[in-house]
Amino acid sequence: MTGIKQQLLSMVQGDLDRIETALESNLTPHLELVREVAGHLMFAGGKRLRPLLIVLCARICGHEAPFVTKLTSIFEFLHTATLLHDDVIDEASMRRGKPVANAVYGTSVTVLTGDFLLARALRIAAESESLRIIEVVAAMTEEISQGEIHQLIRKGDISITEEEYMDVIRRKTGVLIQGACNTGAILAEASPEKENALTQYGDHLGLVFQIADDILDYTADTGELGKILGADLREGKLTLPVIHALKAASATDRKRMEAIVVNPDFTTEEFVELQGLLHRYGGIEYAKNVAAGHVRAAKKNLEMFEPSETKAVLSLIADYALDRRA
Repeated sequence: MTGIKQQLLSMVQGDLDRIETALESNLTPHLELVREVAGHLMFAGGKRLRPLLIVLCARICGHEAPFVTKLTSIFEFLHTATLLHDDVIDEASMRRGKPVANAVYGTSVTVLTGDFLLARALRIAAESESLRIIEVVAAMTEEISQGEIHQLIRKGDISITEEEYMDVIRRKTGVLIQGACNTGAILAEASPEKENALTQYGDHLGLVFQIADDILDYTADTGELGKILGADLREGKLTLPVIHALKAASATDRKRMEAIVVNPDFTTEEFVELQGLLHRYGGIEYAKNVAAGHVRAAKKNLEMFEPSETKAVLSLIADYALDRRA
């Protein structure tokens, strides 16, 4: 994993530096407090994957222009807005290794800052003067909201199916990554075939990232993950490793797993017990295999493009999505 990450960074560091500069310059709030609240999360070590994908997908289609970098801010602003709102809804305590923004600045200011970031993203999208890009951004915000609501109404429900889970993560997480790839292709005025290939690449990549996150909740440690281990489970989110293990478990073990899963105050010992049951019934391995299938599908959508460093980077990103440790 470390080797892939280092290789990627060496290939895209210049792009990441330009993206970071764009984020700083495009935030432009009227109040310094808004910049402080947004920056509490936005400048706390995010991967910048979504903005990077816009640059790479435009580039692989032959498009390079200064406005591309400005447009990348849309997706980081949207991503940060969703995380600020999520932490309020989930009553989370930690994000990226530090207290959540609402614990530091209060709920009202945090929610309103998320709203500002959403509005700022839409305003930058309008500067593109591309109706299609505006439509992509508007559709993403709609899908993300619906995914969040779907997850909320199924909170703590042990009957959630794998199909529902995939639908939720596609809406909540995948749509931002898919939209970034689609936007890069639109900017480049790519052919319908190339635009579709990059959009499908982004769709599969988004699923890989979320499934990998859900696996990490049971395999990483708090330092690596940047949040409390088992936090998703305490928030009532049933993810793929648990969904599969519950389905595969014996009646006795399923009953024990259910008792742990439905109790948000489970102990450390109970969480360790659950981890053991997830391994016993192949929940972790199954989730990895599902994600690996989407890695292969993402890469397959790159086959129509000529060999290039950009294509190599997009392929490496798909590998990194699954193999990362945080």
